[in-house]
Amino acid sequence: MVSSRISGVGNGDRPDGGAMVQKRQVSVESLKTFITDVKAQWHQWRYGLLAGLFVIGAIPLGSCSLDLYRTEAAEVPRLVYSEISEPKTFNPVTSQEATIVFGLLYEGLLSENAITNELEPSLAESWEMSEDKKRIVFTLREDLKWSDGEPFTTDDIVFTYNDIYFNPAIPSGERDILRIGDEGAFPTVRKIDDRRIEFTVPEPFAPFLRYAGGLAILPKHALEQYVNETDAEGNPRFLSVWGTDTDPTQIISSGPYTMVRYDTLQRITFERNPNYWKQDDTGQPQPFIQQFIVQIVESTDSAMLQFRSGGLDVIGVSSENFALLKREEDRGNFTIFNGGPQAGTNFISFNLNKGSRDGEPLVNPAKSRWFNTQEFRQAVAYAIDRQTMINNIFQGLGQPQNSPISIQSPYFLSEGLKSYDYDPDEAKALLESAGFKYQDDGRLVDWDDNPVRFTLITNAGNKIRESMGAQIKRDLDNIGIQVDFQPIAFNTLVEKMTKYLDWECFLLGLTGGVEPNSGANVWRVDGSLHAFNQKPQEGEEALEGREIAEWEAKLSQLYIEAAKELDEEARKELYAETQRLTQEHLPFVYLVNPLSLGAVRDRVEGVEYSALGGSLWNIDELQLEQQLMP
Repeated sequence: MVSSRISGVGNGDRPDGGAMVQKRQVSVESLKTFITDVKAQWHQWRYGLLAGLFVIGAIPLGSCSLDLYRTEAAEVPRLVYSEISEPKTFNPVTSQEATIVFGLLYEGLLSENAITNELEPSLAESWEMSEDKKRIVFTLREDLKWSDGEPFTTDDIVFTYNDIYFNPAIPSGERDILRIGDEGAFPTVRKIDDRRIEFTVPEPFAPFLRYAGGLAILPKHALEQYVNETDAEGNPRFLSVWGTDTDPTQIISSGPYTMVRYDTLQRITFERNPNYWKQDDTGQPQPFIQQFIVQIVESTDSAMLQFRSGGLDVIGVSSENFALLKREEDRGNFTIFNGGPQAGTNFISFNLNKGSRDGEPLVNPAKSRWFNTQEFRQAVAYAIDRQTMINNIFQGLGQPQNSPISIQSPYFLSEGLKSYDYDPDEAKALLESAGFKYQDDGRLVDWDDNPVRFTLITNAGNKIRESMGAQIKRDLDNIGIQVDFQPIAFNTLVEKMTKYLDWECFLLGLTGGVEPNSGANVWRVDGSLHAFNQKPQEGEEALEGREIAEWEAKLSQLYIEAAKELDEEARKELYAETQRLTQEHLPFVYLVNPLSLGAVRDRVEGVEYSALGGSLWNIDELQLEQQLMP
């Protein structure tokens, strides 16, 4: 239950996509049948949300030997997982990347069952909502403690919301999605006593309960001083606290695990939080798995090798690796799960920002004019052969994607959206209607005879995305556009998007969910992840000349209105209009919605695979057979 975040994986590379009623094994034939039958099967899959946004990447074991891991695994119940890049920060508020780390460390007052999609008690044992839906009172569980043994009270909740999430000097996606109405007001958070906390809103706010109960709570005793103190530039020191150079044992948690070690570029080690509130019916403390390892490497190929050799317990199954892993399923003692369509999105986006810094435009003015021409973006969409992408890169295990809203959401518009089936002739006609011209050699130039050429970036090491980028380069070459395709480090890419704003086109993905307002940080014009026309972050150098298009402002307003609307049918129509606008104006050119497939060792018991929850949404309930890793 967090704002949209940038996914460094996706396209089948995560174990936590797909929604289903019960876990099931899959075959090649059943998956091919899915492609033609997806609408009929849809109602079997509309479940789940992962509050912690568990995202998988790819990992080697570095210098650690597998034999050592097998020996240690026999002594300590542990699960080994992977991510494709190391974290930029261990601060859950300032991070914009999807990672499993924060789901292990932090909890909200409520959690969401990824199978039933129902809100359930977590740090709060109960809640009451007023009849007018403007007031919620949560009651905390008794004797809650932070991982360092300090009491967890309503003071921590007041601090988290009032001093961090609502703080204008601390930008975050959470701050964006908590804004209410045209004025962007925030809920009022008031302590009643040490166990009761009251949230009130000035006007109706449809995701009120989900956000009041679902966001991570942070420890006041550990972080208050950093919120109140400023650095040399006048920014709260909180913006740089709990960086990757912090002693992991100093990072206080409320979730099932605590961080005990971070080996840069290698792995993050977590151990069971001794003060975690949850236990089973016999009084046994949870989580049952005592140790959790997140391995870090540079490519999905490395993760695949490590999983096949027994070094990982969980991996997202990309379409290119499905057939190989399926053949090894029995011998390798693992099960492949099918969750149906992935919950997130993947797309290319052009930098529409017309702003400048110190007189220097962020984007070359000629290219900026191309990118801000609607016919240009639509032509690019028509020129990308998504069905060939599905057939070749995703082995037929996917479908065209046309919406920013997850297919699992009740607000997903399944019909009536503009689509861009492959049509290079239509692409060329659109370009010529906008004033572009073709030379004798077939190359495209603009109205000033500038060759049409731009740079497309994506995160290096993600083989699926690299293959997609290579195809996009070929497809656009067919309509005379030259694309310079450059995979770069994920963290470098995120900085270019969110800090420096000096990019031309990127291929990336965003996490999804059932609540569309979780994307408010993307679609509101002042959102912290309004990537295609990003405003500067707090503390960054200002821009001159940033412009907001009429359709862009309308999208932003629709998200404000939809969040206020309590009537479900009216709310669905508002979000339907947002989807129609995004497909008409194409701030993001959506590509493919692949199947979500995950492989989990059979020694991991209790897996309930879900599109929005993945393999590990119920990590505190999972158990391991007492045996050596295969």
